[in-house]
Amino acid sequence: MKVEKLFAGLNVSAQGLSAQRKRMNAIANNIANAETTRTEDGTPYRRKMVTVESASGQPFTDTFHKTGLQLDTTNASHLSPGGFQFRAEGNLPGSVEAAEAEDSSDFKLIHDPTHPDADENGYVKMPNVNIITEMVDMMSASRAYEANITVINAQKQMAKDSLEI
Repeated sequence: MKVEKLFAGLNVSAQGLSAQRKRMNAIANNIANAETTRTEDGTPYRRKMVTVESASGQPFTDTFHKTGLQLDTTNASHLSPGGFQFRAEGNLPGSVEAAEAEDSSDFKLIHDPTHPDADENGYVKMPNVNIITEMVDMMSASRAYEANITVINAQKQMAKDSLEI
């Protein structure tokens, strides 16, 4: 077995940590700019979102087939027929990508004729940031980060235990 395969799980978890850190940075940015009515381009702040996807874009079954691992199923329809044979060559799939994009939803309008950014009708365009949504996203990113840390710690313990055999 190649040493790279031993660390493939650590690599996936490390990529997951990086993706969740990127999500947390975007969320922190959104919360910090929740009241910013004018950015450098003259518009209100637009909410940033981070999407996390498989880098290969393949469904789980295709990815699993590429690992070359044997799996017993209780129902033949769970995975496509053909079985799995262990292959010593090839890389394990599983990389993830985190892409940041702007939320295209409409800005909130509030009536405040005294605000410097108010239009001729007294309405101010506010950022499309909802603090409750951001807090829920922050909790989700935090839990995902913790899960990746747990996976890394489990993998380290398994490697340590295997060296003691």
